[in-house]
Amino acid sequence: MTSTATTHAAAAPEADHPHPAPVPAPVGSAQPAADPGDPAGRRVLTGDRPTGPLHLGHYFGTLRNRVGLQRQGAELFVVVADYQVITDRDIADRLAEHTENLVIDYLATGLDPDRATIFAHSAVPALNQLLLPFLSLVTVAELNRNPTVKDEIAHSRQSAVSGLMFTYPVHQAADILFCKADLVPVGQDQLPHLEVARTVARRFNERYGAGIFPQPRALLSSAPLLPGTDGTKMSKSRGNAIALAADADETARLVRAARTDAERRITYDPAGRPGVAALVLLAALCQDRTPEQVAEEIGDGGAAALKRTVTEAVNEHLRPIRARRAELATDRGHIRRVLRTGAERANTVADATLTEVRAAMGAVGSA
Repeated sequence: MTSTATTHAAAAPEADHPHPAPVPAPVGSAQPAADPGDPAGRRVLTGDRPTGPLHLGHYFGTLRNRVGLQRQGAELFVVVADYQVITDRDIADRLAEHTENLVIDYLATGLDPDRATIFAHSAVPALNQLLLPFLSLVTVAELNRNPTVKDEIAHSRQSAVSGLMFTYPVHQAADILFCKADLVPVGQDQLPHLEVARTVARRFNERYGAGIFPQPRALLSSAPLLPGTDGTKMSKSRGNAIALAADADETARLVRAARTDAERRITYDPAGRPGVAALVLLAALCQDRTPEQVAEEIGDGGAAALKRTVTEAVNEHLRPIRARRAELATDRGHIRRVLRTGAERANTVADATLTEVRAAMGAVGSA
């Protein structure tokens, strides 16, 4: 979901309420992953945190998939999760700039803002208000057991865990459920977050006797995980990622600096030769070939031939995206209009959902 992430998981004891509360099923007990079949007419929620430029890992992992879903007729809601930037850092540095650049990357890779609702968290108050009733539906112990939260806390930039970090999965549940998404594109590591959203939907419906929320299902990407140029996880902070905004010269420099080995014959062996395998896979993805085909073609050419092949493949594949990106970057007013229009659509949906929630809960003034 949040790529981040993006695509982009606390709470109070059971309170008195007008309907009998069933015994909660433990978070993680359901099986949310499924083959979605024809995505036409399905509502999909996805998004990213605006922490910096998107890179090739995001592109092959999620961005291309979003464009494909849109072309197949899915209704996309794409959240720029600006509030979630401060889950693992004290200050949201250059937030407006990163938000706009994220949208530029979305449009440059093919998302159509006339068919996708692209919006920022902070521009949709009703979405964030859903967090309050949702927090009452999940226990502290359940959030403590969430493996994704544990990993995010371990890699947090903060010296202490903030309440926002701890309740991050419930905030993501609000992202997903405000628009009643059917499908959520996620990686395997994000399944625990999605299961929190499913649990919240199920418990709300059961507690308040209302069938407001569907239980969203995971759309697991078939794209292979693209390592960084050093063979480890691709990350901006590790300096091993090629940004979509990088020019041809910067791409060549990053590939030249990539870690390989002394063996001259090029093979695709992710376990034994991670650095070489990462480069072979990158070329294969850009050329729409198998890694084995790329490795066989380079043969005994060695690291120099491999890096030359990768540089040419990446620059050729990104050439139209970079041209479109450069054009979009000259009109920031257009980017802001895309965000405003998306926020208007998202607010209409979120307000209607919040109205249903308040009515189900019997809130004052909800009638």
